[in-house]
Amino acid sequence: MIDFILLFFLVVCAMAAIWMKDLLSAIIILAAYSLIMAVIWTRLNAVDVAFTEAAVGAGITTVLLMAVLSRTQRREDNGQKSEFKNPKPETRNSKLIARHSILSLIIVLVTGAVLVYGTIDMPNFGDPNAPANLHVIERYIEKSYEETGVVNFVTAILASYRGYDTLGEVVVIFTAGACVILLMRRKREQ
Repeated sequence: MIDFILLFFLVVCAMAAIWMKDLLSAIIILAAYSLIMAVIWTRLNAVDVAFTEAAVGAGITTVLLMAVLSRTQRREDNGQKSEFKNPKPETRNSKLIARHSILSLIIVLVTGAVLVYGTIDMPNFGDPNAPANLHVIERYIEKSYEETGVVNFVTAILASYRGYDTLGEVVVIFTAGACVILLMRRKREQ
């Protein structure tokens, strides 16, 4: 039951963030969305993904978006007509827009079908006879110290066996932090 409640809150947060005209409110809602996703990842026993989601999604991304917001307007629509929202009739090519929309829809449907087809052969969630539960986990528990020299096998998994994945997560966090520093830096007057 808790999973359906969390899913409901995710949908509500996503819809609210889309419809929100106040950008600060949208940022806060997206941070809440990210925290709910971290809880969902924790419930799925993917604690490392949950930690990354909380740190990057709710933490650094929220700070980065607020830094960007400090250099822009807080409201999405400031009362002026936007050329993007109200294109001039003479520059609008409705046939081209319709073609792009149909092409985009076809691409989304094909991608969705491929993803659904790819999940057909996956083992059931929590299946003790899944290949990952039969071979990989036993090897990590029994041979991690022997193969890596690290006493804690969770650390051995994150640092050695999944080292490139962990490196990628660290690069994402570092890049987001560097972007925040660059955005928060004030230009020196010459």
